[in-house]
Formats: sequence, C-alpha cells, structure tokens
Amino acid sequence: MDRVSGVKRPWSLIVAAAVVALEGLVALGLGGFVAVESLVGKPDDVTSAIAEAVFGVLVGAGLLWVAWGGLYKKERWGRAPGVLAQIFVLPVAWTLMQSGQARLGIPLIVVALAGLAALLAPPTTHALYGDES
Repeated sequence: MDRVSGVKRPWSLIVAAAVVALEGLVALGLGGFVAVESLVGKPDDVTSAIAEAVFGVLVGAGLLWVAWGGLYKKERWGRAPGVLAQIFVLPVAWTLMQSGQARLGIPLIVVALAGLAALLAPPTTHALYGDES
C-alpha cells in the first residue's frame, strides 16, 4: 500500500519501475566498466573514453532516479523519461540485430517493449494520473 494515497501500486507500475531500474543499473555498470578500462588500459582517445564513461554513469544514475524517485513513488514526471528511455533502446537493439548481435538485440527489444507496455498500461496511467486521465 502507498502511504500517501492508500492505494496499492499496480503490477504494471512495479514492472515499469523494475525495467527502468534494470536499464539504469546496466548503464551505470557499463559506464563504470569503461571508466576502469580507461584508467587501467590504454584507450586510443582518453578524452572520448572518459566522456563515454561519465555519460554512462550519468545516464544510469538518471534512470535509477526515474525508476525509484519517479515511477515507484508514483510521481507523474517519471513516465515521460521512462517512455523516452524505451524509445531510445529500440534503435540500439535494432542496430545490434543488424550487426549480427542478435543475442544482445533480442533481449533488448523484449525489455524495451515490456517497459513500454508497462509504462503505457491503463493501471499505470490511473496510478500516476488518477481520474484526470
């Protein structure tokens, strides 16, 4: 039960928050990996490697904030960046599919579509917007 409204979170909202959190953890992990590899290894372009690492960490942290502070806490503002993240994942997944990386592309497509379905589901809309929708 939600302490503020007394209404339970619908499963669709919990799934949406979990999907966005998972994406945030992956981005954070990849950003951290690139940072470590940039410091330990010998990147061709140190500036680009560090920028990529910082970008990954910031995106990951932002998605985790959207998942926890927005979606899980039933804040309206969490839906738009969550949907946008799923839309951004789809072309990345498609590019992976076309480059022979179906083992990465297919799960990304599944996760993004599940995220979109959960974010746009009527119970999620009602939980975030109430009777205004």
